[in-house]
Amino acid sequence: MSALDHPGIRKVAAALSEAGHHEAANGIRVLADAVRTAAAAAEAVGVPTGAIANSLVFAAVRDGVAAPLLVLTSGAHRADTGKLAALAGADSIERATPAFVREHTGQVIGGVSPVGHPAPIMTFVDVALEQYEVVWAAAGHPHAVYPTTYAGLIDLTGGTPAEVAQ
Repeated sequence: MSALDHPGIRKVAAALSEAGHHEAANGIRVLADAVRTAAAAAEAVGVPTGAIANSLVFAAVRDGVAAPLLVLTSGAHRADTGKLAALAGADSIERATPAFVREHTGQVIGGVSPVGHPAPIMTFVDVALEQYEVVWAAAGHPHAVYPTTYAGLIDLTGGTPAEVAQ
């Protein structure tokens, strides 16, 4: 079985193709090692760390109820949970547990893709990614990434461009 046959990667490739992002689907790269950090991903594909679109899942808490929040942030930044709470209209933004991430994305931490989730997730896209002609995002597995663009991320996710960094 090829690594591209992994169910998580197949699901992301299908979501990309269904959305008309065929170049991204065809550009999926399966890497020899897991790339669980932006720095590792950047080194593996030969780009600046900032050109990595980290998929961060948080629990946005409103009136005691947690809902998933996906933040696609430049690998050169750290997300500011205070800004995110204001943007999302949440009482607080909390770190998501691995089980929460898996439940809402169907993917594991370190391989969460911007697409291929069981249901749409409120998403913010870091405006800092706009400066890169190509950005790389996780493809549903810690060993897989795909190329896209800032505009592509917004289109694929229905995300809102935002300043999300500290």
